Amino acid sequence: MTRFALAASLSWAAVAATAQPGPVDPEFDAALPPLEATQAPPAEATPAQIPPVAPDPELARPLPPIATFDATPPPATTTQPKADPDARIRYTSKVTGLDAVSLDDAFKALSALRKGKGKAANATQVQARADEDVKLIERLLRSEGYYDGLAVATVDPVGDAPGQVAVTIAATPGDRYALGAIETRLDDPNAQPLTRAALGLKTGDPIVAAAIETAEANVALRLPEQGYPFVAVGARDVLLDDATHRGDYTLPVTAGPRSSFGALRAAGDPVFAVDHLAIFPRFKAGELYDSRKVDDLRQALVATSLFQSVAVEPVRTGTINPDGTEAVDLLVRQAKGPWRSLAASAGYGTGEGIKLTGSWTHRNLFPPEGALTVEAVAGTQQQSVGTTFRRSNAGRRDRTFQANASVARQRFDAYDAETASLAASLARTSTPIWQKKWTYSIGTELIATRETRNVANDTDRTRSTYLIAALPLQLGYDGSDSLLDPTRGFRVSGRLSPEAQRRGGGGGFDGYARMLLETSAYFPATGSIVLAGRARLGSIVGATRDSIAPSRRLYAGGGGSVRGFGFQELGPKDANNDPLGGRSLTEFAVEARYRFGNFGIVPFFDAGRVGEGSTPSLSGLRYGAGIGGRYYTNFGPMRVDIATPINRQPGESKVALYISIGQAF
Repeated sequence: MTRFALAASLSWAAVAATAQPGPVDPEFDAALPPLEATQAPPAEATPAQIPPVAPDPELARPLPPIATFDATPPPATTTQPKADPDARIRYTSKVTGLDAVSLDDAFKALSALRKGKGKAANATQVQARADEDVKLIERLLRSEGYYDGLAVATVDPVGDAPGQVAVTIAATPGDRYALGAIETRLDDPNAQPLTRAALGLKTGDPIVAAAIETAEANVALRLPEQGYPFVAVGARDVLLDDATHRGDYTLPVTAGPRSSFGALRAAGDPVFAVDHLAIFPRFKAGELYDSRKVDDLRQALVATSLFQSVAVEPVRTGTINPDGTEAVDLLVRQAKGPWRSLAASAGYGTGEGIKLTGSWTHRNLFPPEGALTVEAVAGTQQQSVGTTFRRSNAGRRDRTFQANASVARQRFDAYDAETASLAASLARTSTPIWQKKWTYSIGTELIATRETRNVANDTDRTRSTYLIAALPLQLGYDGSDSLLDPTRGFRVSGRLSPEAQRRGGGGGFDGYARMLLETSAYFPATGSIVLAGRARLGSIVGATRDSIAPSRRLYAGGGGSVRGFGFQELGPKDANNDPLGGRSLTEFAVEARYRFGNFGIVPFFDAGRVGEGSTPSLSGLRYGAGIGGRYYTNFGPMRVDIATPINRQPGESKVALYISIGQAF
């Protein structure tokens, strides 16, 4: 400003000085030529003085028509360089600053530069990927509470390597923000303590997006478990203060009315009427609403396999109970699924031969839930046909009544048999869809069978007819995590079957009892290896071995018993080296189940014995070892086991093969 005023005054002074008259110099004036003698320079010629130019006749000629032009481009010369379609830019990438905040692994999983595997079409694409990774880093930093975090990318050519660039991304997390004041705004003050407890956030906790989203989801989950079925979580508000690096958190929640269970309603396909639906709930009308019990009801309906889809949703009634809660009805929306099915399976076992099984089932032929199944078995050593009636949820949830009739023909080394049987039971059993902790079965059996009768010191195989009445009982506990492919937990089951037997055409009934105790355990040694073990003890008391029908004795050997031996091959044998069976059973098995993807390898070691006496013993155990392969499907593993007996005896299999569905135990 000062310099501009000073320059202006100096200019003004110079102009003023030239305007003032000064002294005259006569000699100077005399040296100048007179003005009259000075001639002006000649003027330039005007346009009118320029002579005209003759027109070019070629320019005056009309242009040829456009259609006469040849639009074909000239051929490329042999010296023109060709573009290399495989020419690519190669790059290296380096990221700094993320290790300190434990975000390096998360970045690597999502990085555009890493997905490009160090190759790009051109430098522009490299820069675009670097810019995308910069945005990714800043999102990751904000998700962990580093709201001031920045990232900068540089792309530099590698001097001594044409076509290569180096990408460097530097991340600066900055300070981490923490929660300040935490406020929940509810329409029902009584739900405030439940909401704060479910939210679980505390002042001073870092503002981590995943933790806050989990806390809000927990509110939407826990309140319906404690009487608020219509809860709605609003949009959070977080007010950040860059001076204190704190964020005040506010969450609006609409809890709705606190509710209790009312009545059941049905909608959609009439698969079940309301009276049958009332069998399934594990709650009573008037109890405080709990979404876990509603989900339990839905799962029980799914387990019937009669629905294509089924949903259970709460419906407000406006009725206020004496305790102040509102009665909420449950609307069951039903969509009918297919009720008929065909099934088939196949298996093979050394000593048992090939076995093919096929069945037809109508799951609701006798509503509600009255199923009829017809099954046939065709095998090299056994054939059978039978029919089964099954009433699921008979009078109460999870209780099943079953009755079946069958005829069978069996041809085993231990015995030959032609059998007709009738059986009925009342049970609580597990299914792959609805696995249960406790199971039981109470039943009855009537059996008429004609069988060979083996005697240890006799080479003849004589036939006898047996009439058998039995009352089989079973109790089991399943603490495993899967019915078909367990990886942790244990199982225990016990069976007791008092039986009365009449042999031949006369005489009374002989009584005895068959008992079996089995337990198995599963332990995940690593993420891909499961150690599994099984023990089984059996006993028959009250009758001698030879007086008991061969099909009711205890046997060992085979794919579900001691592998390495043929079916029923272990134990005492007659003069023809055929199994006699026994009255006591001892079995052990261990496996190491290694799984990789949908495949698995299972080395195993089994041990077992069958005794003539009724007391299980460890004396005289026989051993088998082998290896198996598994292919895991959505309905269970396909199993192929190959084993060999240790210290093989004459007449025993050198190698035993077993093909089946499901684990051995």
